[in-house]
Amino acid sequence: MVNNISLMISEFILLGITDRPDLQIPLFGVFLLIYIITVIGNLGIIILIRTDTHLHTPMYFFLSHLAFVDLCYSSVIAPKMLANFLAARKTISYNACAAQLGCFLTFMTAEFFLLAVMAYDRYVAICNPLLYQTIMSHRVCVQLIAAPYIYSFGVALFHTIVTFRLSFCSANVINHFYCDDLPLLALSCSDTTTKQILIYVFAGFGFLCSLLIVLISYIFILSAILRISSAQGQHKAFSTCVSHLTTVTIFYGTLIFMYLQPRTNHSLQTDKIASVFYTLVIPMLNPLIYTLRNKEVKDALKRTAERILVVLG
Repeated sequence: MVNNISLMISEFILLGITDRPDLQIPLFGVFLLIYIITVIGNLGIIILIRTDTHLHTPMYFFLSHLAFVDLCYSSVIAPKMLANFLAARKTISYNACAAQLGCFLTFMTAEFFLLAVMAYDRYVAICNPLLYQTIMSHRVCVQLIAAPYIYSFGVALFHTIVTFRLSFCSANVINHFYCDDLPLLALSCSDTTTKQILIYVFAGFGFLCSLLIVLISYIFILSAILRISSAQGQHKAFSTCVSHLTTVTIFYGTLIFMYLQPRTNHSLQTDKIASVFYTLVIPMLNPLIYTLRNKEVKDALKRTAERILVVLG
């Protein structure tokens, strides 16, 4: 049950990215465009994979779920952020703040492990190509997708309950553009030591485990590619990993920059900029990366366009 003292606060105020009035409308336009591209791109990837039988493979099954997660955690943040650019009072209700935190943590954590699952899929495809269909059966693929969702939901629910059992006595101004754990802890009049330790333990576990799976997978992948005798064969094998490797580099690179920078260079403004990147920009970039750098996806887009033209013609 939520701490009764917390009920003294019925809403929070989100300061947003900037408090400069002259930047509110331009930023609204920029982030609205980013969000529209994100929605169209990720929904397009999901629909394309579901409707084109050539893409009914484990690799694209996982990609469709990555697109779903990107769409969801961007949608948890962007609509309220956009509304607050135009609002006189940038408020979010207590319950909506809790829901936003829970949903964001669910999809953010799921992203870590989905990227790890996709790295494992590429490892099996390149290092054990003859056994790929056997190892990556439909049942195994469903299990590999279900595990990140179940784990991330459990972790997010736990963190959200712990955070909102803290006391928020009077301060309700969140120095961020969405309800995140650390800015919320800064407002609490309870002892937050245990909660901060839990954040770093769970975040460290998720980050390191998923990154370790990715790194080990790509070490074996690189070793297998180098053993291929022809340059054409090496290029063909590596090309199946380029899109995923690009996504992984951008995602983990942003988080490493955000959390491993020296504390002397650390600031809330830097956190906000990094948060914008991994909550809004990366979900927009992922569909573009997989569309522009993936021949099978581009071929599927051409087939879909041709079918639409036939129907319309």
